[in-house]
Amino acid sequence: MKKITPNLRYTISSSIAYRRIIQPQGLHGMGSISCYLLIVISFFLISTAEAQRYRLTSSEISFFSSAPMEDIEAHNKKAQSIFDTGSGEIAFVVPIKGFQFKKSLMQEHFNENYLESDKYPHAKFEGNLQGFQPDKPGKQTVTAKGELTIHGVTHSVEVPGEIEMNGSQIKMKAKFPVKVADYDIEIPTIVFYNIAEVVEVTVNFAYEAQPQ
Repeated sequence: MKKITPNLRYTISSSIAYRRIIQPQGLHGMGSISCYLLIVISFFLISTAEAQRYRLTSSEISFFSSAPMEDIEAHNKKAQSIFDTGSGEIAFVVPIKGFQFKKSLMQEHFNENYLESDKYPHAKFEGNLQGFQPDKPGKQTVTAKGELTIHGVTHSVEVPGEIEMNGSQIKMKAKFPVKVADYDIEIPTIVFYNIAEVVEVTVNFAYEAQPQ
């Protein structure tokens, strides 16, 4: 596996630390998330010294559960992410408590009983975009290959998606299934017919090039 170069580690760490201290509103008030991302990226696999790094300007991660008794949907706009076009490497961190539900009781159960967000406050992905061509403008079909961590459990995943490059801006979107049992998320028998065993996750990210 590739190792991050010391000078690039400093550049990335400094960039994220700057956004945490100087731009707290842009982090949606989630300073702890930025700090966590700083730790993740410090050990992340980025190796191209002349790569162009992109910062996240907007995000939405949602999941949809379709079960016999009811459908459940939640949205989260508080992810943090960094993307390197030179290597195709990407990392993002999502605060579990950032997911918003229509029903407050479901949101409470989601955090306290299912995802245990006090114990496991973040979900994260670290990986690489396979098939990505940094010099090709417009839309591309890519596959995000890496490690997804939810509820303290990590699995290797491959997620098909689409990336669109337009000057200094990049948009990414993907949709993929997550089997809750794979991440040791226990669904009580009493609500078994209310929550699907597999939920559909949708990711929409928008990035902007960081100044060199």
